[in-house]
Amino acid sequence: MVVVEEKYQIPLVLLFFNVDNQTGFGEEGFDPKWPNGARIAVSFVLNYEEGGERSVLDGDAHSEPYLWEKGASGGYKTTRYLNAEQDFEYGSRVASWRLIRLFKEFGWNFTTYAIAVALQKNPKFAKALVRDGHEVAAHGYRWLEFYDYNLEEDKAYIKKSLTTLKEVTGEFPVGAYFGRGTPQTHALFPEVWKELGEEFLWSSECYNDDVPYWLDLPWEASLPEKERKGMLLIPYNYDCNDGKFHMSPGFGSSVAETYEQYLKNTFDMLYREGGKLMNIPLHTRIIGKAGRCEALRKFMLYIAEKEGVWVTTRRDIAKHMHKNFPYQPDRKWMEGVKQ
Repeated sequence: MVVVEEKYQIPLVLLFFNVDNQTGFGEEGFDPKWPNGARIAVSFVLNYEEGGERSVLDGDAHSEPYLWEKGASGGYKTTRYLNAEQDFEYGSRVASWRLIRLFKEFGWNFTTYAIAVALQKNPKFAKALVRDGHEVAAHGYRWLEFYDYNLEEDKAYIKKSLTTLKEVTGEFPVGAYFGRGTPQTHALFPEVWKELGEEFLWSSECYNDDVPYWLDLPWEASLPEKERKGMLLIPYNYDCNDGKFHMSPGFGSSVAETYEQYLKNTFDMLYREGGKLMNIPLHTRIIGKAGRCEALRKFMLYIAEKEGVWVTTRRDIAKHMHKNFPYQPDRKWMEGVKQ
């Protein structure tokens, strides 16, 4: 059962979603008017989880069975499973630096969905991310499910994730994607940031559009309009996610060309439509393997040749939206905005 505070009359999960999530922007659509007339915004997102996964060394009941090189055939063990441990270690030891070099080659920045403990165990990489201008966003304290937390446990977990990332990187995250949690976790983000006295700009806990959008927070309905903040959602996706190398149906663990072509197909459609956001979700230990990373590089070369491509972080996408389409309740921020 979802635990809620008195100010919430119904569970947060029900308050958080409204009818606009079903109808979207309709036939007219929404053009975010990207900077400098760009036709498309491209957001590379690196999920950094290595060191935060399940392991008996960290007191977990079994090893990590999810998203590593042996896929479903790998299973898990209730003792140490060196195969799994070392595949994750490839991400922190080798692939992290390969990706730093790759993005430096293009002069592009990505957003890191960072598991706090994982970055804590690799402080040199954490410093390199900040040094090179990559965004560090919150992805949870450890890469674990916590679906049974009550409201206060949920808040405490979010706060621990944020404060640990600040300690490791020197920067406080302005956005989040946990991907796991209770039904209320994602709705708590604005409140937790506020309690910590920090700025919250975006959440990516949605998969239902190709453009950012504002969400009304029903518990703000009683406030004067000028005091309402809403929540900016920058949609994420699974279809371009390199995790599908280890999922079924997926790209196939040894067929990087399939992945490369799918990214190109996605880019071509969104680029032709204009005014869209393309997400490219990455995992250090997955895309950082040499064969897949070369396919990613080929895709990067492909889009680098195109005019009007804004490769950016989610932080900068959020700043663009806050500046050009500031939140107003009841979709008033959309008034006068047509494609």
